[in-house]
Amino acid sequence: MSHLAIHAPTFTVGPIQAGMHVLMSLAEIVARNLRAVRIATGLPQHVLASRARVSVSYVSMLERGERTPPLETLETMAKALKVSPLHLMQENAEGASRPRKRERRA
Repeated sequence: MSHLAIHAPTFTVGPIQAGMHVLMSLAEIVARNLRAVRIATGLPQHVLASRARVSVSYVSMLERGERTPPLETLETMAKALKVSPLHLMQENAEGASRPRKRERRA
């Protein structure tokens, strides 16, 4: 009888160098996407905060990656922005630029 190994997904706490790519933590991905989508839709932070029933300072903390929202809040914010909650969690979501590794010249 064989045993199946189940591995839980791992999320990083900060950026990790992996070859030429920088892996982002989920909090950083949500922060970048939340800000990018909000700006692309032309919503000020206070309007998003009102629609999501959170404070402006909380929206600001989320956009800076200082907080990670509970799934309920993420879903409410996604609805306010008219996107899927998954869109806010995708590393290469449309409208959000990926960080680039700076190259040094010798």
